Amino acid sequence: MLPSIFDNVFGDVFEKGESTIMKTDVRVVDNNYVLDIDVPGYDKENIKLELERGYLTVTASEEKKEDIEDKKEKYIRRERYYGKCSRTFYVGENITDEDIKANYKNGILSITVPKTSKVDSKKVIEISD
Repeated sequence: MLPSIFDNVFGDVFEKGESTIMKTDVRVVDNNYVLDIDVPGYDKENIKLELERGYLTVTASEEKKEDIEDKKEKYIRRERYYGKCSRTFYVGENITDEDIKANYKNGILSITVPKTSKVDSKKVIEISD
């Protein structure tokens, strides 16, 4: 039997072990870290930021909306993501929620976090046999 032309038309990122959900770039701007996180397709109201014990968690959620039309149509492939995804970043225990600024535009969530003045010294950990 020949494979259908629809079997892998768009490719499947999960077959390669990669995820396209919430890819993040981290850059330094002045005395701040700026995290640019891809969250396309989510409304700003469905994105939540929480800070707890120095960890910033970004959560985006979208509920699947069942339309009457969905029952009438037969899908060959569905690639739109519905559900919940999150990423957690350590920003330091000296950071408060007032220190963090965020904006969302064109599917990119930009979070600005100030650099902390406290820097831990580098430690080497020995590996035993």
